[in-house]
Amino acid sequence: MEFTAVYHKTSEQMSYALDEDRLVVNLKTGYDVKQVFIIHGDPFDAGILGGSEKWSGTREEIVFKKRLPYQIWWTTTLMPPYKRCKYYFELHTDREVWYYFEDGFLTKEQMDMPGRLLQYFIVPWMNPADVNRTPAWVNDTVWYQIFPDRFCSGDPQREKGDVRPWQTGPVTNQERYGGDLEGIRQKLPYLAELGITGIYLNPIMEAETNHKYDTTDYTKIDPAFGDDAVMERLVAEAHEKGIRVMVDAVFNHCGRKFAPWLDVQEKGQASAYADWFMVQDWSDLSKHENTRDGRFYSFAFADWMPKLNTNNEEVIRYFCDVCEGWIRKYDIDGIRFDVGNEVSHRFLKKIREHLKAVKPDIYLLGEIWHDASQWLMGDEYDSVMNYPLMSGIHDYFLDSSMDKQEFEYMVNRCYTMYMQQNNNVLFNLLDSHDTERLMNRFHDLDIFYQQLAVLFTLPGSPCIYYGTEIAMEGGFDPDCRRCMPWDEIGAGKYTERMSQMKELIRLRRTEAACRSLHFHFPDQYGNRRCVEYIKLDDENRKIEVLLNCSDEEVHTAPGGEVLFARNFSDGVLKPKGTLIRRVC
Repeated sequence: MEFTAVYHKTSEQMSYALDEDRLVVNLKTGYDVKQVFIIHGDPFDAGILGGSEKWSGTREEIVFKKRLPYQIWWTTTLMPPYKRCKYYFELHTDREVWYYFEDGFLTKEQMDMPGRLLQYFIVPWMNPADVNRTPAWVNDTVWYQIFPDRFCSGDPQREKGDVRPWQTGPVTNQERYGGDLEGIRQKLPYLAELGITGIYLNPIMEAETNHKYDTTDYTKIDPAFGDDAVMERLVAEAHEKGIRVMVDAVFNHCGRKFAPWLDVQEKGQASAYADWFMVQDWSDLSKHENTRDGRFYSFAFADWMPKLNTNNEEVIRYFCDVCEGWIRKYDIDGIRFDVGNEVSHRFLKKIREHLKAVKPDIYLLGEIWHDASQWLMGDEYDSVMNYPLMSGIHDYFLDSSMDKQEFEYMVNRCYTMYMQQNNNVLFNLLDSHDTERLMNRFHDLDIFYQQLAVLFTLPGSPCIYYGTEIAMEGGFDPDCRRCMPWDEIGAGKYTERMSQMKELIRLRRTEAACRSLHFHFPDQYGNRRCVEYIKLDDENRKIEVLLNCSDEEVHTAPGGEVLFARNFSDGVLKPKGTLIRRVC
């Protein structure tokens, strides 16, 4: 047996309580392992631990598995009657049987040796307080991300000073176009008709730049966007239409005109706020004010901004109060934490405890672009932005040398990194204000909709970036932040594209299988670039997703109710074709 490929531990995403009753157990093995059994039971069935009695548990086969590039991920769900569990694994290859314990592998003879002290895997107690709980409403949400300055201008009187006329086409980070909260409020009927049930707003608090990631005042709506009254009205009217609202929180760094930072610049180490910032060199703060000196500025965007010390208790209390104020004042439903992997774990644990006491179902989302397991243990974020999935989808369509098995491996990797409750509310996206726009990557509508079909049928919570419904173009940041072309939309230029988006959103919202955590890759078609997977709901109803990413036609199996299709007719899925259908 390939021993080095076998891995399990009783922590993180390998063994965890799904809720008060269910225990999820996962195991990795090599492909040489053909069959796995778990022998499990209560640790005290045969007496106290360390006693002379011989323990024996219930033997069950683990039948659910996912394929990874070099390993198989086996998964099962147990229901320990006393909320505690003791177990080991029985691994079968074509020629061998091994027994896997916490301290390694044993043969049958070694395991049965009289007097041997076996090191079982032990889950001592599924403490309800330790269960990783995420907001149930998020899985039902279809998000729409808005960069406020470029979405819609609803208050012309606010357009003064350096505000430029609304335009289409390329932009930079220097211009302001006058988009505001009132404009977003006025477009709520548009979003509701599209099928949107969640809005994610880029920063709206007072700041110097158009992107607002350099916060000056965390307690004040930026005057360019409006005030408290219009924000309160926006959220209230959104809620009336069944739309939740999430705001951006920039707590890793602040703007250079944030009052505590100004005090530090004036007084140096004598400032009452000196420990609010990560300053490595106090010799002369003033000379670094407008430079890119990495000693105390955080390289977060095109600008350098003072890095906050999120280990400091005063800073933690300050931002707990800030977030509580946003919840109580505006009734927001979620908070997205910018640069979410650089704020301290201590900060996140305390702010979660504080905010969940204020609003238990608040959605706490971290901006993390890599494996975020250590932030998703149930005491920090509810979820993260699923950039690994975005990258994997993009790379598959870019690289024609990859076959459909590699697509399967990529998807399985993304959904074996975290616990099921986190997977259920992952923030899935294909582009954002930080990336090149989806349409720009291939300039091909067929490939564009193939990728969207994946977004709307995989577990988690899908988000489209404003303008994606019309396949808006835009290069890398800042060109991905173009103005929404409302005149062209009103003239009907994008009616067909919007109709396609509405179909996908409706499908996501009405088909439980689209939202489900359950999927597998059946491999029924010989075409190496025909991606195929099945989604199942809790009642075992199925939908089939087929994406023809090859240059050849694919003749599909007969039957099924077509739910969404492009380049499909008479049972033939043409190159770049998409088919989503209900199957028996």
